[in-house]
Amino acid sequence: MSLIRLALIGLALAFAPMPASAAADLDNVLLLDLKDGRVTILLRPDLAPKHVERIKKLTRDGFYDGIVFHRVIDGFMAQTGDPTGTGTGASDEPDLPAEFTTKVKYARGTVGAARSSDPNSANSQFFITFEPQPGLDGDYTIWGQVVGGMDAVDKIKRGEPPSNPDKIVKMQIASDADQAAQAKAAAAVQGAQ
Repeated sequence: MSLIRLALIGLALAFAPMPASAAADLDNVLLLDLKDGRVTILLRPDLAPKHVERIKKLTRDGFYDGIVFHRVIDGFMAQTGDPTGTGTGASDEPDLPAEFTTKVKYARGTVGAARSSDPNSANSQFFITFEPQPGLDGDYTIWGQVVGGMDAVDKIKRGEPPSNPDKIVKMQIASDADQAAQAKAAAAVQGAQ
């Protein structure tokens, strides 16, 4: 990995401070398996408790397994979480109220809740940013931060919608995974702090 890339990752993480106790709490670590590898996401209940609760529920229900990335814009973000694959669908759960923050900024690998123009319309869709997105700061709920596997996110096929879009192979909470996956998740979180 180049020194420039390492410096950029360090800079991105500096804009997204993480709770000190995160390494031990595998119930707040999400494992997102893509065709090109596993992405480890630190959930942020300290910023968005209702959104994190929803993501964990839907993940444990298997809702996200097999769902496509329906909107992937180079230099911006990769969006998923719509069971229809059109960008207009959602889970059967009610929409969530906004949980905006000014404590954390949208950096590379920030995970946010997708919504319509109504700030209280987030449901199951989410996105992962490829680069810092200051235009989203304080306007879109942040519920997670990629702490490992961003290289797999970078390989998601681009398009609105992409032809033959990439899918979520499997999504699980680290505390529900096998011991080897738990150890790798804990190491990724620890390495990001």
